[in-house]
Amino acid sequence: MAALDLFGRRWTLRILWELRDGSLGFRPLQQRCDGMSSSVLHQRLTELRETRLVQRDAGDGYRLTPLGEGACEELRGLHRWAEDRSAELDRTPPDRPGPAA
Repeated sequence: MAALDLFGRRWTLRILWELRDGSLGFRPLQQRCDGMSSSVLHQRLTELRETRLVQRDAGDGYRLTPLGEGACEELRGLHRWAEDRSAELDRTPPDRPGPAA
């Protein structure tokens, strides 16, 4: 439940997703997150550091820890599911309710 609470917070999944390919500084990460406010980014990064999913790197950026990389690997499965679901929705017309009786 603690993981679901953390991942359910706005921007948390996006931050993890943006760090999946490597370290980013604060400003580049903020830009990749569509201009998220600096206070919210700081708060989320603090939470992610406290849960050991993200850490500071030597270059003053942020990167995933091995635990964070594991979480991102699980998120890739959700990403694949979402892509498959999107493709299915594109192929199949939505159900239409029948006439009222």
